[in-house]
Amino acid sequence: MVTLYGQTLTRREIAERSGSLGQFAGVRLMELSDGVERGIRMLEFRSGTGLRFTVLVDRAMDIADCEYRGQAIGWHSPAGFRHPSLHEYEGEGGLAWARSFSGLMVTCGLDHILFMNEVPADTYVYGPKQTVSHSLHGRVGTIPARLSGYGERWDGDRCILWAEGIVQQSAVFGEDLHLVRRIEIEMGTNDIRLTDRVVNHGFYRTPHMYCYHINVSYPLLDEGARYLAPIEEVVWAAHAGEDYQRQGVGYRTAPAPQTDFHEQVWQHELVADPDGEVSVALVNDRIGLGFEVVTRKDQFPCLYEWQNYQAGQYALGIEPATHHVLGNLAARERGEMIWLAHGEERRYDTVMRILPDTAAIADAEARIRAVSGQPDEDYPEPSGNHRPLGPGSA
Repeated sequence: MVTLYGQTLTRREIAERSGSLGQFAGVRLMELSDGVERGIRMLEFRSGTGLRFTVLVDRAMDIADCEYRGQAIGWHSPAGFRHPSLHEYEGEGGLAWARSFSGLMVTCGLDHILFMNEVPADTYVYGPKQTVSHSLHGRVGTIPARLSGYGERWDGDRCILWAEGIVQQSAVFGEDLHLVRRIEIEMGTNDIRLTDRVVNHGFYRTPHMYCYHINVSYPLLDEGARYLAPIEEVVWAAHAGEDYQRQGVGYRTAPAPQTDFHEQVWQHELVADPDGEVSVALVNDRIGLGFEVVTRKDQFPCLYEWQNYQAGQYALGIEPATHHVLGNLAARERGEMIWLAHGEERRYDTVMRILPDTAAIADAEARIRAVSGQPDEDYPEPSGNHRPLGPGSA
């Protein structure tokens, strides 16, 4: 059964009320046609609840727009949704990634995340290639997908909206990693379900690192918005030390947009619930709206909180990751790099959920608090305890 506009309806009853499901919900393919976005294929999802989000087929099938009943959830940066042909991966010393950085979700990987690194290339068995040069957050986010399909699927009286595609990050004498991505949402609900498989299609032993940069902004992010997470300890803060409190912004509560704000990044050690899931949310009590991200601890053992409260760029990022913020070289040195042989894969199951009212916010907060509290102070002393992740595993 589907719940629409306060009524619970069967498939037949929905069909009786319109000549096309697209009146209420659906998935449609379109193409952007102006400015830096020109030529990008985009899928628009509408779930029938007032939730609308778009998937950029030519940008790794990442999620760009996201809004609920006219209220924006996803972040639009000044860079826009730039066509991948305009991207210069190694530009600006590896920081040109920021010129293509926008949207609710930007995927980082598939063989590198975090800041720039020069790493050994010995596993690729090619003499002239001694090292691999990685720019910020890896290559995958600006690679077009091959769209496998999209549409609506009925399962009895339930309707599932879906899309699937394959993103191939490959090189001769290098990696051949395939991201197989499926996005689903059940009609009449607010839960976006993301299922990713990263498969080594090649025959070299290949490193794998993975992260989602999930970015929310105004009006959900606003002065007084609260960050909720089952935090056992704050592991690391990029600005810790003598300047820890200089900007007057802690990890728990968002300020209004600031002038000349320097980004702050935290790594939190989170506690999973009995099912192995970790929930993090940003909630705005003033407008009664929230956004929750649910991941699996055995898939994403690490999580960063990104604060970019600079005026004109105002955003907060929830970043589940396979590795510590220490980076690529550290993962290798600590024996924590994920290595994939031919045919091996890693799976990632994530839910992004709209919390549409105060009752849903209260329920999410109670669930998170039941797993673990979080530090009451705004500036917890970072422990520096980057727990072992295990040899070659997430």
